[in-house]
Amino acid sequence: MSTALFAVLGAIIIIALASYAGFLLIRLKKQKHLIQIQQQRAIEQRNSNIFESVYTLCMAGIQQQCDLSEIVIRVVCIMDYVQGEQRVDFSVDYPAINELYHSVKDMARGEDRQTLNKQDRMKQTLTRQKTESRLTTTILDELANLKQSIQSLNNKIDIKMV
Repeated sequence: MSTALFAVLGAIIIIALASYAGFLLIRLKKQKHLIQIQQQRAIEQRNSNIFESVYTLCMAGIQQQCDLSEIVIRVVCIMDYVQGEQRVDFSVDYPAINELYHSVKDMARGEDRQTLNKQDRMKQTLTRQKTESRLTTTILDELANLKQSIQSLNNKIDIKMV
């Protein structure tokens, strides 16, 4: 009789432990799902902030408040941080922006430019101005298109802690 009692008691303990393990697995699955949702929301919020910055840069470029080469460098570099399906391939979608970016990305800027001798600085300026003047109308059109596509991609979301 005592062996039957021990067998029943052992079965009860095993059933209790299995139930607790199942409960923990369900909780772990819910927690992983919540973490995935929070990560997706964080990516969407980050992309939204990036799109706001790019929208402002596009407006500045369209209104010609800044050199197109500076706008292009900033837009391409900032858009490189977009995550997920909303990434933009400039070489395919915006070839003039891509061309100007690749022609000026390695040129000296800021303090580095000031350290160049006058002849090298003038050579870089001439190359930049030639490329800008050749591509200006196309780049302005592409900036307007980019601004429009950014506007449709930018879905503002409120981050809520779950």
